[in-house]
Amino acid sequence: MSGPSGVGKTSVVEGLSQRIPFHFSVSMTTRPARPHEVDGVDYHFVSPQRFARAVDDGELAEWASYGGNLYGTPVSELKRRSDGHDVLLDIEMVGARAIKDAHPDAIMIFIAPPSLADLERRLRARGDTTDEDVSRRLAVADDQMREAATLFDHIVVNEDLGAAIDRVTDILRDVPDRPDPS
Repeated sequence: MSGPSGVGKTSVVEGLSQRIPFHFSVSMTTRPARPHEVDGVDYHFVSPQRFARAVDDGELAEWASYGGNLYGTPVSELKRRSDGHDVLLDIEMVGARAIKDAHPDAIMIFIAPPSLADLERRLRARGDTTDEDVSRRLAVADDQMREAATLFDHIVVNEDLGAAIDRVTDILRDVPDRPDPS
């Protein structure tokens, strides 16, 4: 799953977790934790040096720089499918391309805002985003939304959170059973 910063991906994932079983892949990042975030639950918060070692040691299935910070998916998170549940990744576009190349059978879902104006309102409502950061994120979002149709199997507009969760749930329930890749 991917989408612009502030579109509500975390809220969609939280709602989805109440409906279907999956393993949520906890990404590694160099950005500082927000006050409500828990290390190892929301992200694996690491130093830039630790992240560089993870890249060099092949510990990441994909990684990208976004907003001056590094984000990546630990290979160990992808191997968690052994419990029989699919793995859900919340990743940026660079990571989505890498995962699609490595796992062509991955179900790719893009969460889109109803408009850039709505996304701007959501980003400003967070209260922790500077004007400069909002402008940068909106420019990135515009690029992401243009590319989404060529990379993702499904685009879900998050105008109403409940409806967006319903749509993602329907998409994932319609996926035929696939064998465990391990």
